[in-house]
Amino acid sequence: MRQLQDIVWDQKPVMLPPTASVTAACQAMRDRRVGSVVVAAADGRLAGIFTGRDAVCRVLAAGRDPATTSLAEVMTANPATLAPHQSALDALRLMWDGGYRHLPLVKAGRVVGVVSRGDFKGLEHHRHDEERDLWEHMR
Repeated sequence: MRQLQDIVWDQKPVMLPPTASVTAACQAMRDRRVGSVVVAAADGRLAGIFTGRDAVCRVLAAGRDPATTSLAEVMTANPATLAPHQSALDALRLMWDGGYRHLPLVKAGRVVGVVSRGDFKGLEHHRHDEERDLWEHMR
């Protein structure tokens, strides 16, 4: 089973401050072809995560102006994280249980990458499905 660091070994996640606008975040996601932005405090520590789904549900559908709405107002603050040495299966479990598609990886208090459900291979999804089926039978 792959470790998460094998997936993000050369990744440079999109990082913006909490004061950045939703428009800036969406433009950065478009330009980098990613589905999330890491929101980092001035000291570089994780403050939150903002996703394309957040843009739709928390901004557009709520009638907010993306140019004047800051990420701090609409991000998921203090998101769940994993360490890079943890397995892909650990990430899939956490993402499934939490109902989200993006997961920041943190090492020594700093974001080193973000994994999304699309980063995982068929075997990893298959193992996770088997595990979920087993737990369902045990209920």
